Amino acid sequence: MDSSVLPARKRVLVTGGAGFLGSHLCERLLAGGAEVLCADNYFTGRRSNIAPLLGHPRFEAMRHDVTFPLYVEVDEIYNLACPASPVHYQFDPVQTIKTSVIGAVNTLGLAKRTKAKIFQASTSEVYGDPETHPQVETYRGSVNPIGPRACYDEGKRAAETLFFDYHRQHRVRIKVARIFNTYGPRMLPNDGRVVSNFIVQALTGQPITIYGDGGQTRSFCYVDDLIEGFVRLMDAPDAVTGPVNLGNPHEITVAELARHILDITGSRSELIRRPLPADDPMQRCPDITQARTALNWEPRVPLREGLTRTIAYFDHLLSAKATLSAEELGEVAPAEAPEVRMEHSGVRLV
Repeated sequence: MDSSVLPARKRVLVTGGAGFLGSHLCERLLAGGAEVLCADNYFTGRRSNIAPLLGHPRFEAMRHDVTFPLYVEVDEIYNLACPASPVHYQFDPVQTIKTSVIGAVNTLGLAKRTKAKIFQASTSEVYGDPETHPQVETYRGSVNPIGPRACYDEGKRAAETLFFDYHRQHRVRIKVARIFNTYGPRMLPNDGRVVSNFIVQALTGQPITIYGDGGQTRSFCYVDDLIEGFVRLMDAPDAVTGPVNLGNPHEITVAELARHILDITGSRSELIRRPLPADDPMQRCPDITQARTALNWEPRVPLREGLTRTIAYFDHLLSAKATLSAEELGEVAPAEAPEVRMEHSGVRLV
């Protein structure tokens, strides 16, 4: 076949591409035949997440902060750049909201110029502490605009506004996903999220810290399932703009999650209680009817299976701690981060 008529490879920009979700997405896009440009400022992203990709002929990584414009030629943009755990986004709340808002302006401007299709990683936090349960995309949320989490919650809400304004005013092709709690390999050990906290505490023999009475609920989606949802939304017809909830509709309490992790690890860590943080939602569960109908998507990895894979990742990470840098372990963290000691207790998977 004449090489001059071969279709051009799709060139995709992933902002936040060295992060937990971004690195998995980069792998998936490469597997699908795309050329991938990963942009990350490495605040919460890790070079180790993308190290296996650096020798790939269709992968390129660059240090870049989305609060500054990026001048590249691309066909698609996945905008994932923003710290997503309270420990990190509350460390510099002004920078967090700038990343969401100015980052949206810059990536949308790039999409407008290049006529690229653009995906926004929004969040279930736009629903705040919800008064509707489960949460449907038409629910407008109950968010405290002046609380300690507002830099993230309101930043993502403003980003959604910008995406739909660019869509209406400039005909930019947009895709907006509202991501619910996601877990899996490459989460940072010290990011303050409940899954990583519990796993590290169980593996190191520390007490498992439960905030509140443990009755608050979450819905946990394994990372591979979420990335499948990203790709299906991006590949859907242009009329499917979202916002679309992507998450697991199976709801469990935080206390139940702790019991699962203790059981899988065989840890004898005790449970201790601490006060619930300000504005922490009591319920979080997605209605994924739209994802099922428009994308033919729903999570497939059972919680126990996903937790087992994630625990194996952390078990290996902690066992290899002596040969890894603090940056690779995620220990270069804000001073306000809750202490989670990293010494491996010798607990092994059962």
